[in-house]
Amino acid sequence: MRPMMLDADQCYRALRTHDARFDGRFFVGVGTTGIYCRPVCTARTPLARNCTFFPSAAAAEAGGYRPCLRCRPELAPGYAAVDANRRLAQAAAGLIEDGRLEDASLEDLAGALGVTDRHLRRVFQQEFGVSPVAYAQTQRLLLAKRLLTDTAMPVVDVAMASGFASLRRFNDLFRTRYRMTPLALRRTAGAARGDRLAFDLAYRPPYDWPAMLAFLDRRAIRGVEAVDGRRYRRTVRLERGGKVHAGWIEVAPSPRKAALRVSASASLAGAVPVLLARVKSLFDVACRPDEIASALGPLAEANPGLRLPGAVDGFEIAVRAILGQQVTVAAAITIAGRFAAALGEPFETPHAGVDRLFPTPARVAATAPADIAALGIISSRARAIVALARELESGALRLDPSAPVDETLAALERLPGIGPWTAQYVAMRALAWPDAFPHPDVGVLKAMSEKNAHQGLARAEAWRPWRAYAVLHLWKSLE
Repeated sequence: MRPMMLDADQCYRALRTHDARFDGRFFVGVGTTGIYCRPVCTARTPLARNCTFFPSAAAAEAGGYRPCLRCRPELAPGYAAVDANRRLAQAAAGLIEDGRLEDASLEDLAGALGVTDRHLRRVFQQEFGVSPVAYAQTQRLLLAKRLLTDTAMPVVDVAMASGFASLRRFNDLFRTRYRMTPLALRRTAGAARGDRLAFDLAYRPPYDWPAMLAFLDRRAIRGVEAVDGRRYRRTVRLERGGKVHAGWIEVAPSPRKAALRVSASASLAGAVPVLLARVKSLFDVACRPDEIASALGPLAEANPGLRLPGAVDGFEIAVRAILGQQVTVAAAITIAGRFAAALGEPFETPHAGVDRLFPTPARVAATAPADIAALGIISSRARAIVALARELESGALRLDPSAPVDETLAALERLPGIGPWTAQYVAMRALAWPDAFPHPDVGVLKAMSEKNAHQGLARAEAWRPWRAYAVLHLWKSLE
């Protein structure tokens, strides 16, 4: 179902059955109330003649509707895109949600994505039904609504964290758009803890949380991240508006709904948009498990809720991929822990075993390859890590879901010591590219009962455009 080709009958059927597969794929405006909802809203289903369907929350608000306080449209999962235009629109949306339009123009945003602003406007309008600027305004308001509801942050801090230049502008726009003041909304939400932030990130079920947790646990870098029971914890360093924010996060399944509960240190309040974007990527909350299961067929039957682990820090993933070349996962993580201990910064958290920030590209770029090799890292890999860090530090390379896939893959493979397997693994996780296929991966070939790497790659064509998910299922079949 294309976002701008919504079938009203299909949407209404999804609304009547509260079908979670469509959560975030469209929103419904109810003419009799002036409110728009997610298709999973538990309010009484309106009559079909009173419903108008929109491809995005921003389009619903542009149509004059205000968000439902019960289903909270700001909590809807995102929409995963594969084809070029939709991926471009989603990349732009991701950068907007990160706050990139707060201190840059649309032309700057388009330039970062390698397209003209005219092309970006056209593709964005097709995908979301509104202009990038209108989308950005709605995202700021929805983020403020979330912060007012889920945190105890002072209203002035909510305004600043949401990207508003002044409290007066925030109050005026909030009252105009939502027909209530920020303080009135907060009173309806009740009190929240002031020593930490807490958010729910909705997903479309099923979600194989034990498999996700096992994947991350097996690859956890000592000091940087840890798994405790059913919870994942780690340190994070985020940049927003030229300022660096460091803190910690804890993620676990919500006990009552199809969502992940994210707790974060109050020190990350100034970078909430970036924080939420990174956590969504790490835990693949925008996944459409029904589409993937349909495409992969029998391969996905045993684990229908398997998700693609993403990244909080693309540099961290790339370093781990380099360290993992031709060694076991356990050996790579041992070396990665040594690397983080030597070059990372100590950081205090309330969680045992989580006490260090992963090294920055700037720190590594300024380190001699010989010093990195002294940590027990093969010299060629030490040189590759330093070369990677220098490319990132110079701005010549980006490792995040908004980066252009083909150009980034080519740039990675031009670096010394980085071949197709490493580049594809980085694309799979740091770029959140669902069609990445790390090859020739020994485990993948073993699971396919295939000895020839070229034949394995040819057979994988049947799994396009979800080959990265196929890799996860193949790895899982070996456990």
